[in-house]
Amino acid sequence: MDDRELLKKVMGIVGKEKCLDDCAEFSCGAQVMVATTDMLHRSTDFVPGMTDWQAGWMSAAVTLSDIASMGAAPKFLLIAVGLDDWKSLEGVMQGAKDCCTQFGAEIIGGDIDHHAELTVVTTGLGLVDRRDIIRRAGVWPGDLVCVTGIPGQAQAWLDGYPQFEKFLFEPQPRVTEGIALGKAGVSAMMDDSDGIALSLYDLMSVNDWGFAIDSAKLPLPAGIPAEHARELALYGGGDYELIFTIAPDRFPVEGVEATVIGTVIEKKVVTVDGVPLEKRGYQHRWE
Repeated sequence: MDDRELLKKVMGIVGKEKCLDDCAEFSCGAQVMVATTDMLHRSTDFVPGMTDWQAGWMSAAVTLSDIASMGAAPKFLLIAVGLDDWKSLEGVMQGAKDCCTQFGAEIIGGDIDHHAELTVVTTGLGLVDRRDIIRRAGVWPGDLVCVTGIPGQAQAWLDGYPQFEKFLFEPQPRVTEGIALGKAGVSAMMDDSDGIALSLYDLMSVNDWGFAIDSAKLPLPAGIPAEHARELALYGGGDYELIFTIAPDRFPVEGVEATVIGTVIEKKVVTVDGVPLEKRGYQHRWE
């Protein structure tokens, strides 16, 4: 059992339409407020060697990334910290605050509790003009498939390449890029935190079309053998880049460094170099 299978059970209870995007949304005057929440744990997310400050930074960053993927500007963060060691609190809070400050958000509340392991829950709120909000649904045949940055660098550290430590320990949510892409009218968007492959399958699940990826166009982590780098780029988790679709006449978008890696196709499949792309990446699993 994985987290996507469990999500289907949640959909059956609260409704599928509430589970389709990176954020929930509700009207806020002339704008839309988006809301999202994340839970990170020492055993599954905060890898050995990560400082408390980095755990706090990461906790804020993953939530701000979800907000960015909707084309929204992050505004507020609530943070609940479950502590096995009270001495971790100051570092966690400082890291979260520093991340929020860098990307335009403010911590406005939260909770502290005793827990068997360091656990941080972050809830973020952001704002976007109604005309600029971007959802996962909306792709159209002929659209370009694009990604910001270089995917696979966070996973590269886990695979033994120490030069990529910062990409895993201190992820950078693409807030400026997300806002610019929303204003540019991209057709669909999400972050690729679980890897490009799973992200494409997630996008396909809420659209009527598929995706054809050209592996020769993938930006690859430097200094890694080509075949392994390609594997990392397609399936590696822990990146917080944006994957989006956009009409060819709208690309490139000013101020956004992004690479075209494929196209939207009429057949509802995901392929790489004409071959079905394996559906795998970062997932939580239960026996």
